Amino acid sequence: MIRSELVQKLAEENPHLYQRDVERIVGAIFDEIIEAMARGDRVELRGFGAFSVKKRDARVGRNPRTGEAVSVEEKHVPFFKAGKLLRDRLNS
Repeated sequence: MIRSELVQKLAEENPHLYQRDVERIVGAIFDEIIEAMARGDRVELRGFGAFSVKKRDARVGRNPRTGEAVSVEEKHVPFFKAGKLLRDRLNS
């Protein structure tokens, strides 16, 4: 599901809200998650899962075409761990 599909579904389920208001609400939630992760905070949505940031140290990698050694800089990557309720619903 993409963002526009989520907005459309929420607007249909909540006919008392204008679609532009639903778009603002969804945008505010996503923006807050992004800002928290940019600060290095962990974001937990109960029953769904937790978003966090993991640090990957600098290392020496290999170019797959040439086999030449390449230095890979330190970086931070997003990480998602599914919650128990989500795992249970997927596996039942």
